[in-house]
Amino acid sequence: MGGYVTVSTKVRRELKEEAERLGVKISEVLRRALEEEIKRRKLAELEKKLQELSDPLSRIDLDRIVQAIREDRESR
Repeated sequence: MGGYVTVSTKVRRELKEEAERLGVKISEVLRRALEEEIKRRKLAELEKKLQELSDPLSRIDLDRIVQAIREDRESR
């Protein structure tokens, strides 16, 4: 993992005080939330790319590919 940077945000004072009262480790919660959001968006990107590829991939004739592989193996 690379170096760290400081990221700050503003929250209502009452929210921060309540988090402190309850023993919530704000930095851990924010870090975990950011990691989960990044993971969710990466997955969404991959799903979008997969949908873009589904049409060209659906046009591939699997029987023809299997036949070509078999012919190649038999010719060895």
